[in-house]
Amino acid sequence: MFLSKHASESGTLALTCHSTGNFSEAQFGGFPRQIAIPHPHLQKSYMKHLWTKRNNFSKFEITIEATHHGPTALNKPTLFIEIGTTQKEWNDKKLCENVAKIIVEEVCKEPEKHKVAICFGGTHYPKKFNKELIEGEFALGTVIPKHALDNLDGALFSHILDRNKEAKYALVDWRGLGKNKQKVINLIQTTNLEMIKFESRGKSL
Repeated sequence: MFLSKHASESGTLALTCHSTGNFSEAQFGGFPRQIAIPHPHLQKSYMKHLWTKRNNFSKFEITIEATHHGPTALNKPTLFIEIGTTQKEWNDKKLCENVAKIIVEEVCKEPEKHKVAICFGGTHYPKKFNKELIEGEFALGTVIPKHALDNLDGALFSHILDRNKEAKYALVDWRGLGKNKQKVINLIQTTNLEMIKFESRGKSL
């Protein structure tokens, strides 16, 4: 688990969480086209706990990010937990302490097990998958955003499956796949993953 600071061009205040990996080149650590082993159950438990305390963080968006940056080669599950978005928040000792208390509580208990899914499509801040993580039944492994799907091929897909050994499901942002929709469907159909479509009206098989 890596505790880090979050920055964004928009400047939106956010408390974020994400798995790590590179779908193409490695601009910020790790190796190219390598995905870290995700930590789906701990991520879900942490995010749900953070959400229950959201009144303490009313100025912040509570959201996951799609999988990005390193490290990628560790042989244990990897999770980034970040506080954003400016130096003011990074140096806010009370804010950092409140987040740290939640983290300590989570690592001191065994997280509940859930169904695990790999996610395809959507933006860097995937609202549909974030909602599912906090309110739904699934824990999330690697999250592959729309902009990374151009890089998805058989070799990378096979590697992602290998790093997500617990995953039995594929959650698909149906309108967030762009031109790669058929490629994603074809790849999923080569596996035993159960595909679940997330559409504007909700999720469907």
